[in-house]
Amino acid sequence: MSESAFRPVHLVAHFPGVNSTTVWSDPRAGSQIDFSSFEHFARTAERGLFDYVFLAEGLRLREQKGRLHDLDVAGRPHTLTVLAALAAVTERIGLVGTLSSTFNEPAELARALGTLDALSGGRSGWNVVTSSDAFHGGNFRRGGYLDLGERYERAAEVVQATKQLWAAAGTGEEVGFHGRQVDITAVPNTPASPQGHPVIVQAGDSPAGRDFAAAHAEVIFTRHAAGREGQEFYRDVKGRLARTGRDEDSLLILPGAGFVLGDTEAEARANADEIAHQQISGPTAVSLLEQVWGTDLSELDPDGPLPSFDPVDAKLRRGQVRQFGDPQATAAAWRAKAEREHLSAREVVIATTSRPAYIGTPHQVALALAEAVRDRVSDGFVLVPHLTPSGLDEFVDKVVPELQDLGAYRTAYPDQGTLRDILGLPYPVAESAGVPAGVGA
Repeated sequence: MSESAFRPVHLVAHFPGVNSTTVWSDPRAGSQIDFSSFEHFARTAERGLFDYVFLAEGLRLREQKGRLHDLDVAGRPHTLTVLAALAAVTERIGLVGTLSSTFNEPAELARALGTLDALSGGRSGWNVVTSSDAFHGGNFRRGGYLDLGERYERAAEVVQATKQLWAAAGTGEEVGFHGRQVDITAVPNTPASPQGHPVIVQAGDSPAGRDFAAAHAEVIFTRHAAGREGQEFYRDVKGRLARTGRDEDSLLILPGAGFVLGDTEAEARANADEIAHQQISGPTAVSLLEQVWGTDLSELDPDGPLPSFDPVDAKLRRGQVRQFGDPQATAAAWRAKAEREHLSAREVVIATTSRPAYIGTPHQVALALAEAVRDRVSDGFVLVPHLTPSGLDEFVDKVVPELQDLGAYRTAYPDQGTLRDILGLPYPVAESAGVPAGVGA
């Protein structure tokens, strides 16, 4: 197959988070808070020529049934602090962190992210999230509850105001932005960005989220990592860009994807099965089942059948977006699968929640990733390994060379050094800092 058959594959490294994907029981698992873990992970990703390192953010510990959830940990380091430290031990890789547009203010965001951008040589990015619930809002003065429409209205205004502040950085110009959610007059005192402004990343799957991405985002992080579902999402979001005066190359779609490798396909599938059983222990399976059934299932044997009664409409997990859709439909589908395939409750949870999108030999995985990008499933992938901090090591050592042999991946970073150059994104057009853009555009 010729090199011209493939489009360039973008790769992002997602630091393993606090969830059922990350395996803590493996003897190779390390600390999730020691800086050495972040450093190892970032250096590995940079050695693999990844576009950027991506950190999530937890504003409050999750609860289930009124207690701290057993897959959460106290002591999560602050995203921007970690990224600032990583800027000092890396040279080229981008540094992207998650920060809420609901609970942060434009002047604070512009100053913090603008400083990181200036000190790192233009390598920073902001993953905009629209936190909406009062559970997280309890940590903040406003108490912070916004309904769906208002949180995207606020997100749009916060992004617009922040970008105006970045445009005025280093000029001494006054910025006035006057909207329903944001009303500020400020003179930014941070240096100008080497890349115009930090790259804007967003994760959202609702129609409102997709419209927000089309209007404001430069990278969208999604869950649609394979097949027809990925192609449909890709077409839908890219198709919205023309309405905002943008072209397809101004937005990259990068879904999260897990991977498992083996020397043979059979070995890879055996490894995937072992990892899945590490990820979904008995207690974890019960915890996930409780999210669907909306009731305490402490007495349920995870290696026995699914609950025989129907779900109730209750949410036992606080601090996390509901992982499953319609509880009644989910329960019916899971029961049908269990009966058809003779699966226990835990086996159903494993089969429906923890299978990585890409399993095989290094060549098979590389080829599948390259074909997915060629076929417009995505523009690349946010890889989510199951181990901290060594989960990327094997991928960088074995899959990256295969991607390069296919002609689908870079062999060096571009000569220019900003994150925009690495991503192939356009630099922003200069705009007047003192004249507000249309609110909610």
